[in-house]
Amino acid sequence: MRKYSKQYPVRRRLLLATFITMLLMPLSALAYLDPTTGSMLISAIVGLFASLALAIKTYWYRIKTFFKRKPAETDADDGAS
Repeated sequence: MRKYSKQYPVRRRLLLATFITMLLMPLSALAYLDPTTGSMLISAIVGLFASLALAIKTYWYRIKTFFKRKPAETDADDGAS
């Protein structure tokens, strides 16, 4: 058995955290974003919201009936008199 067996998972987590941090660090892109790029991003976000609204509108009655409570059935509701 290893002498430092309890510290091994801690070292592994530290190494993994360091590796992920280094991957997420930004590098110099030296890129130019013109004003058209900003309007393209805004139109993409507006399009996303419009498509979500259309999907909700299309399936509204299905969503509504899914969350609607069904009334308890009784003998009087069956119509057997």
